[in-house]
Amino acid sequence: GVADRVRFEVREASSPGLPEQAYDLVIAFECIHDLARPVEALATMRRLVRADGFVVVADNAVEETFSAPGSEIDRLLYGSSVLVCLPTGRAHDHSAGTGAVMRPSTFRRYAAEAGFASVEVADVPHPFWRFYRLA
Repeated sequence: GVADRVRFEVREASSPGLPEQAYDLVIAFECIHDLARPVEALATMRRLVRADGFVVVADNAVEETFSAPGSEIDRLLYGSSVLVCLPTGRAHDHSAGTGAVMRPSTFRRYAAEAGFASVEVADVPHPFWRFYRLA
């Protein structure tokens, strides 16, 4: 086993007093697009990870750009976003209002604004998820 070498924690990026550079890996799964302030959350994740660690973000594998009538995934996500993601994110002041259809260019911009120097898309073929590695 790995119990003597691995520890899992669930933390909220908005929690006060989080330890800086304390983690080898910080993961956010299918949530960045729901957040009112995604750049702040990503910046916190960057502060939490060690210099030689990784931040991994999994989010919806939407198309790079919109082209009517939209891919099946885009259409599905636009529908669910109107009912869940946008109201959740917009419930707070100064919201980015991203929604479920967060284009890769939007995510890259958020990551850059949070202080990340690089964003790589992991070579993990999946019809619904895209995995980003940030450094």
